[in-house]
Amino acid sequence: MAWLRLQPVTSAFLRFGLITFVLFLHGLQVDAGTGAIPPITGQNDTCSGSSECKEGVILPIWYPENPSLGDKIARVIVYFVALIYMFLGVSIIADRFMASIEVITSQEKEITIKKSNGETITTTIRVWNETVSNLTLMALGSSAPEILLSLIEVCGHGFVAGDLGPSTIVGSAAFNMFIIIAICVYVIPDGETRKIKHLRVFFVTAAWSIFAYIWLYMILAVFSPGVVQVWEGLLTLFFFPVCVILAWIADRKLFLYKYMHKRYRTDKHRGIIIETEGDHPKGIEMDGKMMNSHFLDGNLVPMEGKEVDESRKEMIRILKDLKQKHPEKDLDQLVEMANYYALSHQQKSRAFYRIQATRMMTGAGNILKKHAAEQAKRSTSLHEVRPEEPEEFISKIYFDPCSYQCLENCGAVLLTIVRKGGDVSKTIYVDYKTEDGSANAGADYEFTEGTVVLKSGETQKEFSIGIIDDDIFEEDEHFFVRLSNLRVVETDEPPDLNKLPYPKAILASPCVATVTILDDDHAGIFTFECDVIHVSESIGVMEVKVLRTSGARGTVIVPFRTVEGTAKGGGEDFEDAYGELEFKNDETVKTIHIKVIDDEEYEKNKTFFLELMGPRMVDMSLQKGVSQECGGPSLYVVAVPTEVSERKLTMEEEEAKRIAEMGKPILGEHPKLEVIVEESYEFKSTVDKLIKKTNLALVVGTHSWRDQFMEAITVSAAGDEDEDESGEERLPSCFDYVMHFLTVFWKVLFACVPPTEYCNGWACFIVSIMIIGMLTAVIGDLASHFGCTIGLKDSVTAVVFVAFGTSVPDTFASKAAAVQDMYADASIGNVTGSNAVNVFLGIGLAWSVAAIYWASKGQEFHVSAGTLAFSVTLFTIFAFVCISILLYRRRPHFGGELGGPKGCRLATTLLFVSLWLLYILFATLEAYCYIRGF
Repeated sequence: MAWLRLQPVTSAFLRFGLITFVLFLHGLQVDAGTGAIPPITGQNDTCSGSSECKEGVILPIWYPENPSLGDKIARVIVYFVALIYMFLGVSIIADRFMASIEVITSQEKEITIKKSNGETITTTIRVWNETVSNLTLMALGSSAPEILLSLIEVCGHGFVAGDLGPSTIVGSAAFNMFIIIAICVYVIPDGETRKIKHLRVFFVTAAWSIFAYIWLYMILAVFSPGVVQVWEGLLTLFFFPVCVILAWIADRKLFLYKYMHKRYRTDKHRGIIIETEGDHPKGIEMDGKMMNSHFLDGNLVPMEGKEVDESRKEMIRILKDLKQKHPEKDLDQLVEMANYYALSHQQKSRAFYRIQATRMMTGAGNILKKHAAEQAKRSTSLHEVRPEEPEEFISKIYFDPCSYQCLENCGAVLLTIVRKGGDVSKTIYVDYKTEDGSANAGADYEFTEGTVVLKSGETQKEFSIGIIDDDIFEEDEHFFVRLSNLRVVETDEPPDLNKLPYPKAILASPCVATVTILDDDHAGIFTFECDVIHVSESIGVMEVKVLRTSGARGTVIVPFRTVEGTAKGGGEDFEDAYGELEFKNDETVKTIHIKVIDDEEYEKNKTFFLELMGPRMVDMSLQKGVSQECGGPSLYVVAVPTEVSERKLTMEEEEAKRIAEMGKPILGEHPKLEVIVEESYEFKSTVDKLIKKTNLALVVGTHSWRDQFMEAITVSAAGDEDEDESGEERLPSCFDYVMHFLTVFWKVLFACVPPTEYCNGWACFIVSIMIIGMLTAVIGDLASHFGCTIGLKDSVTAVVFVAFGTSVPDTFASKAAAVQDMYADASIGNVTGSNAVNVFLGIGLAWSVAAIYWASKGQEFHVSAGTLAFSVTLFTIFAFVCISILLYRRRPHFGGELGGPKGCRLATTLLFVSLWLLYILFATLEAYCYIRGF
């Protein structure tokens, strides 16, 4: 299907080949003296110029200068093949260059945002504004060969103006505007359209792209014909930051926007700087990264009072969908699938599409599939490899556990001492001794001290401490047991002098145990452990302990129930629970089970309550009373007959009643528990990790030279991203192997460039642009020698061949962006910005340097206006037609700049291709003076 959609474009390239062949024959005819149609003379100063080969910046002239026809054909083949190979090299190093740009523009910083309720939250935002990065670093990365070619040509030829650099810039602009947009219009699937989202930014860049070439014509033919003055060059260069600032203003809706009538506004906050809690503005133009960023121009956009941003919502939706589709897969597999899905479907930068296109073209494979496969392998290896615990050479002696509880009537409590590590064949002695806490020795427990012996092979030992029972109401009490005076019994073996002098055993923490004595003389005080408890929604069934303290005598019933708060019962957030807990005699702990519903919310914070109601005694036979016979406390119940209750009680009966009331079960300090249901920590961390992993800088960037060299020598399949959702790699095709072996030299060579992780990508950026400059100098020499060998002028060679070679990676990148993106900004929105940057940087920088150089010598910098002025004028007219058609296609009948009905799509594609062919034809005819120029 993709081949059928590209048939019109293929036919256009066939026509391009036909034109090239005709031009080649023309060159042979000129050299052979066979004659041709006589050109029009006197119209263009370049008509009288020759096409003789000149010394290059790097490459010398291939002697002899006038070879035979067979030698000339051989030279043409050598130059042409070398030119293509150099174009491949520039594409691969530009891949590294764009990767560094992606890493640089993906830098983040933390900011603090204040919400309407006064709460502050810290979040992460991108340092670079998207529009600024697209017009500066991204455009520089896309147009670096053209810009550097213009600069190197001027500086390398004694600051004399040449035709190759400027004509390449204009020819590349024409190819971008007509051929790339034509392909993007046609490859959209049937029934789909793509619109430009940042329309204001597109208006600014489109206007500047047309103005740039109008300005170029004016300095060539209006202000000072044939001469470029210093102020003209510097002003051309100065237009670049002006263009960037105006595009940023349009993106941020500043200045003029606030003076517009209210009915034209999208929202009262201007849709840009939103730092307070509020409703999400309607009809707002977002930053184009809704799936990968929840920020609007560097500020957090609250979503109708919720603290869940769009990227997290999207990630949660992806995880839920994949869990439903693949219930048999575990969490790690689902995470990898979700990571690949999110990376595939999020909006990507221009740099990513350029990198992806280059790597798939050169047999380096699909970036996303390789990344997903590497992550899966890494995850598998982490699961398979279990770190071994380091060997311990010292025996550690401690209590395990370190906390004990017992009833007052238990008689004795057993404590356990543990030996871990070291040589268990040694015999160890350790002393223990009790220490008072709130419990007193002799009254509450038996004072105990002694020595525990851990014999050879023994790893734990128990000893007991007696507990004293009484019939006095009292709080729960505790005491301590401390270990001390550790000794190791040595054997008769001679000491090994090679061993380091370390101790054979030590006392490790905890070496102090705490024993709590629970009073059993009261029916008990019933309470929760605390007032508030936090639980994760993924807990499933939560367990809440109800404690019985200050006594455990008799059987007691304690009713309980759940009460709704912000969390709703009935199976929405939790299952309602109610009932009664029955505490048997001497039973001190009971557990309530409540089912919590896991609906996988990201920042969940809902509450409900668990209440204990009045406890009641069931078995009264064990409740405390007063013995009249003994005159002291006893363990029977004082029964007060009805007739006695009607009369005044005696002092003994009052005391018995008071003690009986004291012995009744009551609620303690925490009878009501607030349960706060929060998001699953595992789920939240999974979502957070996924969001971090969807940063494309992690995908295209490299971390070490080893990774770069391994990637350079590895051939991978260049599959489409929408083949499956799992991201599994397929086997490389024959084409992948051929392209890999053709480009492996460049891949290995450029693997020496510093990884993008160094200096936040700037080291790779600087080294890559230096290499691009050197390769561009060679390309300029090859193109010039190729053209002069077949009799083509530099202006024609630049417009037809060099512009085509430098624009091929951008063509594939724009096609992928058009198909995969929801909007047309990445595919055609950057074309206009790139064309403007080409003029302002490529021509402005080169001509400024040359004009300043000649002005320092008291001379003028001369530039022939003829062919270049005609090409600029022709391109400006055609570009205006192209942009007008794109804007007209936004009408409802078409639906957007790209795609639409098949007939309209085909007609637009053919029209744009025809405009490019007409531009090539007229520019070539004017260069050879077959038509009148300026």
